[in-house]
Amino acid sequence: MIKSSICEQIGIEYPIFQGGMARISDGALAAAVSEAGGLGIVSAASGDVNQVAEQLDIAKKLTSKPFGVNVMLRGENIDALAKLIAEKKPAVVTTGAGNPEKYMDMWKAAGIKVIPVAASASFAKIFERAGADAVVAEGCESGGHVGELTTMALVPQVCDAVSIPVIAAGGIADGRGAAAAFMLGAEGIQVGTRFLVATECSINQNYKDKVLKASDTSTIVTGKRLGHPVRSLKSPFSREYAKIEYTSISNEDLEQFAVGSLAAAVNGDDKHGCFLAGQISGLINKEQTSAEIIKEIMEQAEELLRGGAKWVR
Repeated sequence: MIKSSICEQIGIEYPIFQGGMARISDGALAAAVSEAGGLGIVSAASGDVNQVAEQLDIAKKLTSKPFGVNVMLRGENIDALAKLIAEKKPAVVTTGAGNPEKYMDMWKAAGIKVIPVAASASFAKIFERAGADAVVAEGCESGGHVGELTTMALVPQVCDAVSIPVIAAGGIADGRGAAAAFMLGAEGIQVGTRFLVATECSINQNYKDKVLKASDTSTIVTGKRLGHPVRSLKSPFSREYAKIEYTSISNEDLEQFAVGSLAAAVNGDDKHGCFLAGQISGLINKEQTSAEIIKEIMEQAEELLRGGAKWVR
């Protein structure tokens, strides 16, 4: 069995995090992943304190194992969310879109491990100095908000830059990706897109079907003009966004064009919906339980790592 320091640090069986996907990662999915031995993560991206509290309570009710919460630091209600997290005491908080230093002492005093997402080695070093317990090095292959560096290039540079554990993310959906991440120096992996088709994931079936039918060229990145590039599946919405992004349209109108598009997670709207997913979508071809997904990834990675000696002569 693959074990690493992150397992001991958090109290999980397998070094695999479920990504905190906006409007997708609810309490039921997080609990299922945690029950299966990974670290389930509830998304707080909605910014609604009451809704986040409800999902954290659901996760706590469904599992006695450690789970986490993901929060975007530029949200409107971030101060209230940060306080809620300290009160609810999930095992881990992962953060995006900023530096969590302002809330670090409060969360750590509550016994919460703080693990920011870093898109560069320089950010990882800043987070380590601020007191982070680990970092997620997320490459641009991932779904949702993305940086510039690929996972293959980013992870080893982050591992060299910091002394805290590094979790590799972006483009990992099977044991091959997991084994590669460990060889790059990571202590664990974060998986998002594959959990979109977990039976415990509550997104619209149309969304799941799109992931299952995707190929290696089925995603597109939009939003660079506005400074927050996003990777999603190609759809009427994303293609139209890409078409108008660099026209004379104003930033305000471009922002307005995307309003409501993430509701596709619930309504599966083909025409106006944005279906966030990573480049790894083309490898995903079946719905499974969270437990089956984790078992398959870990067993394949273990087999590959044990057979690594065949390459040495």
